[in-house]
Order: sequence, then structure tokens, then C-alpha cells
Amino acid sequence: MVSPPPPPPPPPPPGVQTPSSSTSRTLSPKPPGGPATALRRRAAADLKDRAANARPASTRAAGAGGSSSTMLKLYTDESPGLKVDPVVVLVLSVGFIISVVALHVMAKVSKRFFA
Repeated sequence: MVSPPPPPPPPPPPGVQTPSSSTSRTLSPKPPGGPATALRRRAAADLKDRAANARPASTRAAGAGGSSSTMLKLYTDESPGLKVDPVVVLVLSVGFIISVVALHVMAKVSKRFFA
């Protein structure tokens, strides 16, 4: 009596090589990381550094003057908020300092007379 031949083995999953399939190689996907990823990261970091350290083409692009809409806008009618003349602010602040000093002196003097 002759026994029937054994059934063929199931095919291996994709990407797995068997000794009989050495001639028909299937390429597995690249694992994450590796030298190619490191090179790409380094290139991206170098690009960011170059963009951050780039020198402006002119002094105006660097923000060094040339534009009257930055500092002078504080003293124009276009700026929002309360508009007070700088001389008024100076006079009020000096008056406040004088009043604090006067109150201190008055407290010292009244302490001697009414103590």
C-alpha cells in the first residue's frame, strides 16, 4: 500500500524567507530609525539653524530704525488709551514724592510734640 504524499506546507507570511525561497527574495520594510533617519534629522536641524541665524539684508529688515510707526506712534492721536503730556506726568510724580516726604516729616515732628 502506498501512502498519499503529505500536503504542501502553507506559504510563509510576506517578508519571511525560507531556505527554499532564497532565490525569490521579498524585501521587508526598513525598520524605523537607522542612519538614514539620523541624516535626515541632522539636515533638518541644520536647516533650522541656518534660518534662525540668517542675517537680514538691510538695517530696516533688522528693525534698526527707518520706521516712524514704531516709537513715534506712542505720541500720536492714533494710539489707543489715555493721552497725557509727559510734562504733566513729571509734575505729578514729583508732587507725589514731595507729599510723601512732607508726611514723613510731619509725623516725626508731631511725635515729638504730642508724645
